[in-house]
Order: sequence, then structure tokens, then C-alpha cells
Amino acid sequence: MSEPRLKNLNLYLQRLGFSAPPAPTLETLRQLQLHHTGAFPFENLTTLSGEPVLIDLPSVEHKVLHQGRGGYCYELNNLFLALLQELGFDARGISGRVVMGQAEGTWTARTHRLSLVILDGVRYITDVGFGGMVPTAPLMLDTTDEQFTPHEPYRIEQHVDGYTLRAKVADEWRPMYIFDLQRQEDIDYSVGNWFVSTHPESSFVKQLMVARTGDGWRRTLNNGSFTIHRIGSESERERRQVDDVDELIGLLKSEFDIRVPVNARLRQVLQGLIEPKDQV
Repeated sequence: MSEPRLKNLNLYLQRLGFSAPPAPTLETLRQLQLHHTGAFPFENLTTLSGEPVLIDLPSVEHKVLHQGRGGYCYELNNLFLALLQELGFDARGISGRVVMGQAEGTWTARTHRLSLVILDGVRYITDVGFGGMVPTAPLMLDTTDEQFTPHEPYRIEQHVDGYTLRAKVADEWRPMYIFDLQRQEDIDYSVGNWFVSTHPESSFVKQLMVARTGDGWRRTLNNGSFTIHRIGSESERERRQVDDVDELIGLLKSEFDIRVPVNARLRQVLQGLIEPKDQV
């Protein structure tokens, strides 16, 4: 029997509401994904601080479980895949191209990590690292039907080059990302991570992006714009602008449960991102 990849399995499970390792069932997968998107926020503070984003499993595990942090897809979905495999799920990593907010038919760089899980011969995708529109339940791959989650409905379209994940937002089926089932190795994720964390045109180095889910809500923070979206009503949104860096750091703790690292450069970058435009 191989050595466990996770060093803190019990702590990880406790953070997700489990007192003991659960059986690798569909219901377990649903609970794990839902709880994960609530417990561990999507955030890109490391890229803004100018530090390297380490995506090897020990580094991610330490950051998320012991440093009070979240991460993005190369971190969170790496950690989640290790958990699934340790629990006995038939799971492996795949990748995709984020097209959310892009014109229909756009193809972007391959910079998103997610996972494929097979249960009783049925294939699902699972994703805990897609920011403000992360699916909060596994999605069956081989159907074009609308699939409901604790938050928005999703559906998957199959085409000659793979699949497109769409979410129903304001009664419109908007594309989230394109993906396929091509085998991925650590080097593939390292290349994608290097691009999103260092390329000057990457949004991850130009703006603060934070997200977390909960019972009936999504919270997002884009630079200084903080939003709470109540699921089921486009009109039920709470929005406010934050233009003080200390208030922002407090918000990251109180609303997203992030322990912001003490870093002079990060503080300076955050202040610059939230300053009103007429003061820049």
C-alpha cells in the first residue's frame, strides 16, 4: 500500500465536517465539494504579493490547512484531488480554458485545473477552484441536461474539441470554461500556474479576486467591490465599495476567513487596487 499523500487528512476532513473518513460515494462527493467551497476561499493574495505560488501538494496543504489561507485552481483542486484519491475515489486531474465573460466561441489559454471522477461507471467533473462561479456540486459529464446544484444550475455541452461548462445566470446560459479529458502531468499544471501567476497580462497579477460560498449565498471581492449575492434572485445583491486597506484586510478575515499575511508589498498593492480612480 502506498504512503498517504496528505499529511493532515484528519484535520482536512474535520474542516469539511467529517469526523472520520467517509465512503467514496456520490453523496460523499457532493458533501465534500459543497463544504470545500465554503471552508476554503478562492483568493490570489500570493500573486499580488509578488511571491511565487507553490503548487506542490505539501506547500498547498500547509498554506490552506495551517496558514489560514485559500488559493486558486492549481492549489485548491490539487488538494481536493489528493483528498478524493486518499478516500478511494477513482479520480484524476484534467484542465480547461476559462471563457467566462468572453465572446461566444472564444478560446483562451489552458489555465484551469479541475478533476474527473468515475463512480459506478458514471463520469463526473468536480471543481472547487473556480472563483465566484464555482460549481457547488459534482456535474455528470455525459448528459446535456440541466443539472441543479445548491447554487446555480449548470449544463455541459459536448463538441468535437471537448466540452463547455455553462451556468444559468439571469436566465441566460453563460459559458464558464472549455475542457477536455486529456491526460495531465505535473509539468502541465506548472506551466499554467507560471502563466497565471507571473504573466503581466494575467488578471491574477492585476486585480484582487476572492470568493466563497455559503447556504444560499455567494460572496465575492474584486479589488474594492464587495458583493453578497443571494441565490435565486438577481435583485437580492448587497454591494459596497471598500477604499481603506485596513477595512479591506478586516473584510478578508470576517467575510472570507482569510488570515492576510503581513507583507508590506501586498499592503501597498492592495491600497493601489482599491483607491478611487479619480485619485490614481
